Amino acid sequence: MSGATLAVIAIAVAWSVAVGLVGAALAWTVRRRSVRWSAAILGLVAVAGIAAGVLGTARAMFLSDHDFAVVITVCAVSGVVSVGVAVWLGEQVVASARRLRDAAINFGEGGEFVGPANGPREFAEIARELTRSSDRLRSSAERERHLEESRRELVAWVSHDLRTPLAGIRAMAEALEDGLADDPARYRAQMRTEVDRMVRMVDDLFELSRIHAGSLQLTPQTVALGDLVSEAIAWADPVARSKGVRVGGSVDSGVLVRGDPDALARVVSNLVMNAIRHTPSDGAVEIHARATPAAVELAVTDACGGIPDADLGRVFDVAWRGGHARTPGDDVGAGLGLAIVKGLVEAHRGTVAVSNRAPGCQFVVTIPA
Repeated sequence: MSGATLAVIAIAVAWSVAVGLVGAALAWTVRRRSVRWSAAILGLVAVAGIAAGVLGTARAMFLSDHDFAVVITVCAVSGVVSVGVAVWLGEQVVASARRLRDAAINFGEGGEFVGPANGPREFAEIARELTRSSDRLRSSAERERHLEESRRELVAWVSHDLRTPLAGIRAMAEALEDGLADDPARYRAQMRTEVDRMVRMVDDLFELSRIHAGSLQLTPQTVALGDLVSEAIAWADPVARSKGVRVGGSVDSGVLVRGDPDALARVVSNLVMNAIRHTPSDGAVEIHARATPAAVELAVTDACGGIPDADLGRVFDVAWRGGHARTPGDDVGAGLGLAIVKGLVEAHRGTVAVSNRAPGCQFVVTIPA
């Protein structure tokens, strides 16, 4: 490489670096201003760097005045065009940013986020993330609304369910005090029954509060599912007999499940009692359990007559008691049993689902093996 060529390179580098430093200083000065200024400076620096290098080396090549004027004219025209294009592109970016800002403002005011239809890829990625955030927030708000409705229903139902036995206990206590009870032993037995009912309700509320608070402590053990089902049937048999409901089913031999024995026993007993409660006289409740390669499944089928499709999504809500199809009697409980089932099953990383299956509906619990 000849000395002249090296000299030309050195001059071009010096002028270009000088222009670049000036451009960097200008870009730092306007860094907090609109992006259109950065775009204009970018276009100006790009052309000015080339122009400075060309003009700086033009004299070194001893160009004539005419040729030098031509070079200056070409650089000036190219600079104006380049800066104009850069400013136009900057305006497009600013317009996209404003559309994204307006959509974000609407989103922040409680509306749904609707991202701009076009724009740079980076803005489109931001819009997609905000859209996903909008969907998640909308789902969370919907869940919160359902939970608030469930809480209000729970307060109303529990207030009713506690007020009724308390009024009865008070009336019977007053009758005993005044000596008006013709059969004091029966009154005391009835008072004990009502107290036990309220204790069960309070226990359910306490259990549900622990589940929702995340303070439920499980003690995992390997449990024979057949034993859990047998104990639940034995415990529910007096209630089933009094209602004229048949309880049966089958459990595959040797089916083992890993979980807290007390929690799993409550899951099974709640499902069995729920099925008996909503099955009319002469109906049947079937319980089946089996092991799959990945999980253990427990299915409880009743003869409730089915659940309306509109209510299937609310079956496990707190204080949900169902419609007339699922309430043949007055003993419908406080609407906490199935909510507790769902919480306990999810605490075991399992799932519980319900579907209509003639002559009633079927609850299926799945616990990972």
